[in-house]
Amino acid sequence: MSSVEGAAAIAAARARPGPLGRARRLIDAVRHPRTGPLIYLAALGPGLIAANAGNDAGGIATYSSVGASYGYNLLWMIVLITVSLALVQEMCARMGAVTGKGLSTLIRERFGIRWVAFAMLALLIANGGTAVSEFVGIGAALGLLGIPTLLGVPPMAALIWWLVARGSYRRVEVIFLLMTLAFFAYPLSAILAHPNWGDAARHTVIPSFQFQSAYIFAFVATVGTTVTPYMQVYLQSSVAEKRVAMRDYKFTRLDVYNGTFFGNLVSAFIIICTGATLYTHHIQVTLAADAARALAPLVGSYAKYVFAVGLFGASMLAAAVLPLATSYSLTEAFGLRHGVNTRVREAPAFWAIFTGLIVIGTVVGVVLPTTAVVQLLLVVQVVNGVLLPVLLVFIIKLINDPEVMGEYRNGPAHNILAWATVVAIGALSILMVLTTVLPAVGLNVNL
Repeated sequence: MSSVEGAAAIAAARARPGPLGRARRLIDAVRHPRTGPLIYLAALGPGLIAANAGNDAGGIATYSSVGASYGYNLLWMIVLITVSLALVQEMCARMGAVTGKGLSTLIRERFGIRWVAFAMLALLIANGGTAVSEFVGIGAALGLLGIPTLLGVPPMAALIWWLVARGSYRRVEVIFLLMTLAFFAYPLSAILAHPNWGDAARHTVIPSFQFQSAYIFAFVATVGTTVTPYMQVYLQSSVAEKRVAMRDYKFTRLDVYNGTFFGNLVSAFIIICTGATLYTHHIQVTLAADAARALAPLVGSYAKYVFAVGLFGASMLAAAVLPLATSYSLTEAFGLRHGVNTRVREAPAFWAIFTGLIVIGTVVGVVLPTTAVVQLLLVVQVVNGVLLPVLLVFIIKLINDPEVMGEYRNGPAHNILAWATVVAIGALSILMVLTTVLPAVGLNVNL
């Protein structure tokens, strides 16, 4: 049979209603979906992964501390944060789909090397410190499950590196999506805690505020740990590497919104769980592992293990996503080759940064005392607080640049909400710096 005859036979098989034709059509539909739920499944990933990576060890510690200190009183702000986070992440996803470039590349091309160098230095400091906390979280979760930190953390770090370095982008994305299943542990923990659901619902819809420095710090820390710079960087780079076409972008946008909703719903459940137990018994926590241990005598030992499973999954996901986001940022910023689909010899800088952050996070996370981890998290929050408003301004400028986005720029209503988010987060970031830095040098801020 000639090649022309073979091609004709394949085309006829696809057209026939027989078994071969139906099988071929199904394969084509899965590989290149155009409509229906399959195209949503093909787009699923970046939004869900980015939003849930924000619920890392530091995030869980923050939400647990908020619930233990203020009960359900801060649940209302989760609603506002959800709107802001969805807005910011959608803009980054749209830029990734339209331009096929990461955020660092666009900043360098439109604003110059000095601005991108400043942003990348701050991001490297913040992400390096946060990476340490993720491996501390892995060790704490393994410790709660009866596995010594020294024996458990290095193999988990090696597993993270292997899973990312030895797989294609799609395979890595599937692994990350599977890790998000661990977050279902927190709704379960909240149910086991038997909270007052009516009281929780009331605080979700009725705002309350206290003009006290401790309350403001908790308020700002909750915003800072939910809308973090590395999430936006990872999201845009992953959408760009996935090569999402604008004709299919509506499914990516739906993924972003669903991921934001699910990620912040998990945050709310952590606050509800600890608010129903630790707050009523006046138990304070500073680390996620503290919350898990404190739950055991109040709800039962099984609650500790459920909470530990969630902490382990959250820390593993963030310990992979955060070094990956940093590698994307730094290599994109200076025009170096990057991407999960590249080999080590093809993109040595990309893989060196990724590997280095994992090694540093593992070593420092294993040997660092608990008190030092808390101080490190405070420093990281300050750096994130300074970087986030600057990064948001870059995002809004780029999303409205006609040479970058063409017809896909923001509309007036979108811009009003975006700038309101920048102003609000900027003001909160200033408050966070004031309530963190000044007391550290002996100057108390009374608000």
